[in-house]
Amino acid sequence: MSKGDSPVITGYVIGESLRTGAVFERPGLRIRRISRVDVSAGATADQSPAWTFVEHETDSDDVTGLADALAAVLKPQDGWYTDFTAGDERVVVFAGKVFRYRRGDAAGRAEAIAYGRSVGVPEHQLDWKE
Repeated sequence: MSKGDSPVITGYVIGESLRTGAVFERPGLRIRRISRVDVSAGATADQSPAWTFVEHETDSDDVTGLADALAAVLKPQDGWYTDFTAGDERVVVFAGKVFRYRRGDAAGRAEAIAYGRSVGVPEHQLDWKE
């Protein structure tokens, strides 16, 4: 990648979505921003009322490695997921499960949303951007 190009992968992970004792680290991953947001109006009873968003980026093109690393550290309960973009691809990651589809692919998005519902993600939280 040449200077001036955009990062290959950009995304976020919510700190509260990580399993206790889990460590998420990837070579070349850079933190873009960390913010704390009051989500009490939209959090479930089992989720914290404030979330810590850790936005990240990398020039790596190892989409599978990043997705698998996230799938290994997310809590399997309480309806947690994360997502990121890699070029024109959207990657949605749940504990132990990864969905990859081209942005704008309604069928790919629907499959990820259906899985999210099946593991307890509230409808209003199935709102990742394309």
